[in-house]
Amino acid sequence: FENETVWLNIDQIAELFQKSRSTINEHILNIYKEEELEKEPTMRKIGNSDFSTKPTNFYNLDVIISVGYRVKSHRGIHFRKWATALIKEYLIKGFAMNDDLLKEAGGGNYFDELLRVFVIFVHRKSILA
Repeated sequence: FENETVWLNIDQIAELFQKSRSTINEHILNIYKEEELEKEPTMRKIGNSDFSTKPTNFYNLDVIISVGYRVKSHRGIHFRKWATALIKEYLIKGFAMNDDLLKEAGGGNYFDELLRVFVIFVHRKSILA
């Protein structure tokens, strides 16, 4: 977890969505080929694995989400249902909340961001009243 994103390698993404490494690799190649995402900000070459002298490619959350919308698996279906519900909540309410993150101690700047949005909402409401 770095700069409010997650970085996973192909093997980890394959495990996440319960698909083969080659299937995930194909989806990632198509994501870049179709220019859905740019390679530079979404992929990093990090270190060397125990079995190779080449660095391992890691992909950020944008790539993981894009793969989730493409992959055909039970986990992929579960992901798309979750993402659709979240997007629907955002479109209807104008915001979406992660209740679990809010309950956690710390939680990064989530609470501060939520408070900022609340202040803007109250300010707008008082102007319109």
